Amino acid sequence: VQLQASGGGLVQAGGSLTLSCAASGSAFSIDTMGWYRQAPGKQRELVAAISRSGSTDYADFVKGRFTISRDKGKNIVYLLMNALKPEDMAVYYCNADGSSGVNYWGQGTLVTVSS
Repeated sequence: VQLQASGGGLVQAGGSLTLSCAASGSAFSIDTMGWYRQAPGKQRELVAAISRSGSTDYADFVKGRFTISRDKGKNIVYLLMNALKPEDMAVYYCNADGSSGVNYWGQGTLVTVSS
């Protein structure tokens, strides 16, 4: 499975961005997909995840602001980020759990939030 993330960029605080992650290869084996982020000097942390059935999970710090969605037919997961804060600035990584227990990572996409 290969994951291709896109959509990062520079946005002012309070603005919005949408990240996309397209899975290819043995994408039929994917169960949960999600987004993690890593800010400089900090550990990578879960932002949001969505299962094959559509169940979602969000980190407390993005609840009410971010929305994760999934186009199962196209094996694409989206992260709509509203009301961005400077503390949301990080490299965002797409992640996928294969049904066989294998975990996959995409390349990161940088989100920069100016205050």
